[in-house]
Amino acid sequence: MGIVVEVQLSRDDRKQFVWPVYVANLRAQIKCPVCLLVVAGDAAVARWAARPIYIGGDHRLVPWVLGLQGIPEITDPQQAQADPELAVLSAIAHGGDVDTAKSVKIAFAAEMASRGLDPDRLTLYYDLIMTSLSEAARRELQTMDRAKYQYQSDFAKRYVAEGKAEGEVNGQRAGKASLVARLLTLRFGSLTDEVQTRIAQSSIAELDAIGERLLTAATAEEALSPH
Repeated sequence: MGIVVEVQLSRDDRKQFVWPVYVANLRAQIKCPVCLLVVAGDAAVARWAARPIYIGGDHRLVPWVLGLQGIPEITDPQQAQADPELAVLSAIAHGGDVDTAKSVKIAFAAEMASRGLDPDRLTLYYDLIMTSLSEAARRELQTMDRAKYQYQSDFAKRYVAEGKAEGEVNGQRAGKASLVARLLTLRFGSLTDEVQTRIAQSSIAELDAIGERLLTAATAEEALSPH
Protein backbone atom coordinates (compact mmCIF):
# COMPACT_ATOMS: atom_id res chain seq x y z
CA MET A 1 0.00 0.00 0.00
CA GLY A 2 1.11 3.55 -0.75
CA ILE A 3 0.25 6.43 1.56
CA VAL A 4 0.11 10.10 0.59
CA VAL A 5 0.75 12.15 3.76
CA GLU A 6 -0.53 15.72 3.98
CA VAL A 7 0.01 17.98 7.02
CA GLN A 8 -2.89 20.42 7.11
CA LEU A 9 -2.74 23.28 9.64
CA SER A 10 -5.79 25.12 8.32
CA ARG A 11 -8.74 24.58 6.02
CA ASP A 12 -7.99 24.87 2.30
CA ASP A 13 -10.85 23.92 -0.02
CA ARG A 14 -8.48 23.73 -3.00
CA LYS A 15 -7.13 20.50 -1.55
CA GLN A 16 -10.36 18.72 -2.52
CA PHE A 17 -9.20 19.01 -6.13
CA VAL A 18 -5.48 18.27 -5.73
CA TRP A 19 -5.60 15.44 -3.19
CA PRO A 20 -7.26 13.01 -5.64
CA VAL A 21 -4.50 13.86 -8.15
CA TYR A 22 -1.79 12.98 -5.60
CA VAL A 23 -3.44 9.64 -4.92
CA ALA A 24 -3.96 8.79 -8.59
CA ASN A 25 -0.39 9.72 -9.54
CA LEU A 26 1.17 7.61 -6.79
CA ARG A 27 -1.14 4.69 -7.62
CA ALA A 28 -0.01 4.86 -11.26
CA GLN A 29 3.64 4.93 -10.24
CA ILE A 30 3.72 2.08 -7.71
CA LYS A 31 0.80 0.07 -9.14
CA CYS A 32 -0.87 -0.83 -5.85
CA PRO A 33 -3.62 0.56 -3.57
CA VAL A 34 -3.02 4.09 -2.28
CA CYS A 35 -4.68 6.05 0.51
CA LEU A 36 -4.52 9.65 1.70
CA LEU A 37 -3.52 10.38 5.31
CA VAL A 38 -4.13 13.94 6.54
CA VAL A 39 -2.44 15.09 9.75
CA ALA A 40 -4.74 17.83 11.05
CA GLY A 41 -3.61 20.81 13.12
CA ASP A 42 -6.75 20.95 15.26
CA ALA A 43 -10.17 19.37 15.71
CA ALA A 44 -11.92 21.72 13.28
CA VAL A 45 -9.41 20.99 10.52
CA ALA A 46 -9.74 17.27 11.25
CA ARG A 47 -13.51 17.39 10.77
CA TRP A 48 -13.12 19.31 7.51
CA ALA A 49 -10.42 16.97 6.15
CA ALA A 50 -12.45 13.85 6.96
CA ARG A 51 -15.27 14.75 4.57
CA PRO A 52 -15.49 12.51 1.49
CA ILE A 53 -14.32 14.10 -1.76
CA TYR A 54 -16.78 13.38 -4.59
CA ILE A 55 -14.90 13.03 -7.85
CA GLY A 56 -17.80 12.25 -10.17
CA GLY A 57 -20.25 9.44 -10.83
CA ASP A 58 -19.95 6.88 -8.06
CA HIS A 59 -16.32 7.75 -7.34
CA ARG A 60 -15.18 9.39 -4.14
CA LEU A 61 -12.02 9.69 -2.02
CA VAL A 62 -12.34 9.34 1.75
CA PRO A 63 -9.20 10.60 3.53
CA TRP A 64 -7.81 9.03 6.66
CA VAL A 65 -7.39 11.79 9.26
CA LEU A 66 -5.03 11.88 12.21
CA GLY A 67 -5.94 14.61 14.67
CA LEU A 68 -3.41 15.80 17.24
CA GLN A 69 -5.60 14.40 20.01
CA GLY A 70 -4.94 10.91 18.64
CA ILE A 71 -1.13 11.16 18.81
CA PRO A 72 0.40 9.30 21.78
CA GLU A 73 2.31 11.09 24.55
CA ILE A 74 5.91 9.88 24.27
CA THR A 75 7.94 10.74 27.38
CA ASP A 76 10.42 7.84 27.35
CA PRO A 77 13.68 8.71 25.49
CA GLN A 78 14.14 5.07 24.46
CA GLN A 79 10.70 4.92 22.87
CA ALA A 80 11.38 8.28 21.19
CA GLN A 81 14.69 7.03 19.79
CA ALA A 82 12.90 4.07 18.20
CA ASP A 83 10.65 6.45 16.22
CA PRO A 84 12.00 10.05 16.14
CA GLU A 85 9.31 11.32 13.76
CA LEU A 86 6.52 10.10 16.03
CA ALA A 87 8.33 11.64 19.02
CA VAL A 88 8.47 15.02 17.27
CA LEU A 89 4.81 14.72 16.28
CA SER A 90 4.06 13.98 19.95
CA ALA A 91 5.88 17.16 20.97
CA ILE A 92 3.90 19.17 18.40
CA ALA A 93 0.61 17.69 19.57
CA HIS A 94 1.17 18.04 23.31
CA GLY A 95 3.62 20.93 23.64
CA GLY A 96 0.87 23.26 24.79
CA ASP A 97 -0.66 20.87 27.31
CA VAL A 98 -1.76 22.38 30.63
CA ASP A 99 0.51 19.83 32.34
CA THR A 100 3.76 21.70 31.76
CA ALA A 101 5.97 19.03 33.31
CA LYS A 102 4.59 16.44 30.91
CA SER A 103 5.09 18.74 27.93
CA VAL A 104 8.72 19.27 28.89
CA LYS A 105 9.34 15.52 29.20
CA ILE A 106 7.82 14.93 25.76
CA ALA A 107 9.89 17.76 24.23
CA PHE A 108 13.09 16.52 25.85
CA ALA A 109 12.54 12.95 24.61
CA ALA A 110 11.97 14.27 21.08
CA GLU A 111 15.13 16.39 21.25
CA MET A 112 17.23 13.44 22.37
CA ALA A 113 15.81 11.26 19.60
CA SER A 114 16.59 13.91 16.98
CA ARG A 115 20.27 14.17 17.86
CA GLY A 116 21.25 11.14 15.81
CA LEU A 117 19.54 12.34 12.62
CA ASP A 118 20.98 14.20 9.63
CA PRO A 119 21.57 17.96 10.04
CA ASP A 120 18.55 19.05 7.98
CA ARG A 121 16.08 16.99 9.97
CA LEU A 122 17.78 17.83 13.26
CA THR A 123 17.36 21.56 12.63
CA LEU A 124 13.79 21.23 11.36
CA TYR A 125 12.65 18.96 14.19
CA TYR A 126 14.24 21.14 16.87
CA ASP A 127 12.45 24.21 15.55
CA LEU A 128 9.13 22.34 15.42
CA ILE A 129 9.57 21.12 19.00
CA MET A 130 10.45 24.54 20.44
CA THR A 131 7.71 26.46 18.60
CA SER A 132 5.11 23.94 19.78
CA LEU A 133 5.88 24.42 23.49
CA SER A 134 3.95 26.83 25.64
CA GLU A 135 5.89 29.73 27.12
CA ALA A 136 5.78 28.07 30.55
CA ALA A 137 7.12 24.81 29.13
CA ARG A 138 9.95 26.61 27.31
CA ARG A 139 10.97 28.35 30.54
CA GLU A 140 10.96 25.06 32.45
CA LEU A 141 12.98 23.36 29.71
CA GLN A 142 15.59 26.11 29.97
CA THR A 143 15.94 25.76 33.74
CA MET A 144 15.66 21.98 34.16
CA ASP A 145 18.71 19.93 35.21
CA ARG A 146 19.26 17.96 32.02
CA ALA A 147 22.28 16.10 33.37
CA LYS A 148 20.23 14.40 36.08
CA TYR A 149 17.34 13.80 33.71
CA GLN A 150 19.48 12.19 31.04
CA TYR A 151 21.03 9.67 33.38
CA GLN A 152 17.61 8.28 34.27
CA SER A 153 17.36 6.37 30.96
CA ASP A 154 19.51 3.73 29.30
CA PHE A 155 19.44 5.73 26.07
CA ALA A 156 20.91 8.82 27.76
CA LYS A 157 23.56 6.70 29.47
CA ARG A 158 24.60 5.34 26.05
CA TYR A 159 24.71 8.90 24.69
CA VAL A 160 27.02 10.02 27.52
CA ALA A 161 29.15 6.91 27.11
CA GLU A 162 29.59 7.65 23.40
CA GLY A 163 30.76 11.15 24.25
CA LYS A 164 33.31 9.77 26.71
CA ALA A 165 34.54 7.25 24.14
CA GLU A 166 35.12 10.01 21.64
CA GLY A 167 37.07 11.96 24.25
CA GLU A 168 39.29 8.96 25.02
CA VAL A 169 40.22 8.63 21.36
CA ASN A 170 41.02 12.25 20.60
CA GLY A 171 41.73 13.59 24.05
CA GLN A 172 38.79 14.26 26.36
CA ARG A 173 38.77 18.02 26.09
CA ALA A 174 39.51 18.07 22.35
CA GLY A 175 36.74 15.55 21.72
CA LYS A 176 34.20 17.58 23.67
CA ALA A 177 35.27 20.79 21.93
CA SER A 178 34.84 19.14 18.54
CA LEU A 179 31.37 17.87 19.44
CA VAL A 180 30.22 21.25 20.76
CA ALA A 181 31.53 23.00 17.64
CA ARG A 182 29.63 20.57 15.39
CA LEU A 183 26.40 21.03 17.34
CA LEU A 184 26.74 24.81 17.27
CA THR A 185 27.33 24.69 13.51
CA LEU A 186 24.23 22.53 12.99
CA ARG A 187 22.11 24.94 15.03
CA PHE A 188 23.47 28.33 13.98
CA GLY A 189 25.57 27.87 10.83
CA SER A 190 29.29 28.50 10.26
CA LEU A 191 31.28 29.65 13.28
CA THR A 192 33.66 32.60 13.28
CA ASP A 193 37.34 32.09 14.02
CA GLU A 194 36.81 33.86 17.34
CA VAL A 195 34.07 31.43 18.39
CA GLN A 196 36.12 28.40 17.31
CA THR A 197 39.09 29.65 19.34
CA ARG A 198 36.83 30.27 22.33
CA ILE A 199 35.51 26.72 22.17
CA ALA A 200 38.98 25.22 21.76
CA GLN A 201 40.20 27.06 24.86
CA SER A 202 37.23 26.13 27.06
CA SER A 203 37.59 23.71 29.95
CA ILE A 204 35.71 20.40 30.07
CA ALA A 205 33.23 21.87 32.58
CA GLU A 206 32.65 24.89 30.35
CA LEU A 207 32.11 22.67 27.30
CA ASP A 208 29.58 20.58 29.20
CA ALA A 209 27.72 23.75 30.22
CA ILE A 210 27.70 25.01 26.63
CA GLY A 211 26.27 21.67 25.48
CA GLU A 212 23.40 21.99 27.97
CA ARG A 213 22.64 25.63 27.11
CA LEU A 214 22.77 24.82 23.40
CA LEU A 215 19.51 22.83 23.65
CA THR A 216 17.45 25.95 24.33
CA ALA A 217 19.67 28.87 23.24
CA ALA A 218 18.31 31.16 20.53
CA THR A 219 21.78 32.25 19.34
CA ALA A 220 25.33 30.92 19.40
CA GLU A 221 26.36 33.72 21.80
CA GLU A 222 23.60 32.69 24.19
CA ALA A 223 24.87 29.11 24.15
CA LEU A 224 28.43 30.26 24.81
CA SER A 225 27.57 32.67 27.60
CA PRO A 226 26.89 31.47 31.18
CA HIS A 227 24.44 34.37 31.67
